[in-house]
Amino acid sequence: MLRVWIGALVLAGAMLSPGAALAQTPVDWDQLGAWYMLFWSTRFDDSAVGLQGDVQHRNWNGGTDLEQLLIRGGLTYALPEAPVLLTGGVAHITSGEFGDSDETSAERRVYQEALVSQSFGRVVFLRHRYRYEQRWVDGQDFRTRFRYALFGDVALNGRGKGNGSIYLALYNEVFLNGESEIGRGRTVERFDRNRFYTALGFGVTDRAQIQAGYMIQAVPGGAKGQLQISLHASF
Repeated sequence: MLRVWIGALVLAGAMLSPGAALAQTPVDWDQLGAWYMLFWSTRFDDSAVGLQGDVQHRNWNGGTDLEQLLIRGGLTYALPEAPVLLTGGVAHITSGEFGDSDETSAERRVYQEALVSQSFGRVVFLRHRYRYEQRWVDGQDFRTRFRYALFGDVALNGRGKGNGSIYLALYNEVFLNGESEIGRGRTVERFDRNRFYTALGFGVTDRAQIQAGYMIQAVPGGAKGQLQISLHASF
């Protein structure tokens, strides 16, 4: 029953049409953005404890107009006898204005998440990620946000996600704001955004994959397409 409700929530988020939103810098919704990303993870010897993080350079266009620079890292713990990875971490985000302005703002973030993995042979790999964020954004009151993402990888050449593999990568993630009032009489909607992504992945080694794909991010003010290129590495 829980998964039914979660699936309905994701679908609802994806189908929400743009509505009234907090006033923000005008954006060219037809302009293709680009995100360049590195995701990494490691374990301490053979223990259940490890580290993971990511660095993302997001641009309003192909690479010259900064949207966000995100740096994130956390301590992980793999539950024994269960395909669940728990993470607690921090992040710093620098956001740029759309267009010619060089002005930026900062956000500090703390988050907790649980990642639940499933596999069906060596063909289909699913991950459910539940994340809760505490956010300190410049010029706003303290905020929280709830996120649910469903990731799916489908092997296309029978090699799973190891060296030489080719696979289809998909995900959908819905974001819900914990508060509607953010200070100085300003409000935001409970629905924050939805991201839908599809890509092709290639296994460079057994511990590293490259993905190239396209993501549509829908927010209450509109929707924008993003080219995404990412490297995923574990060591």
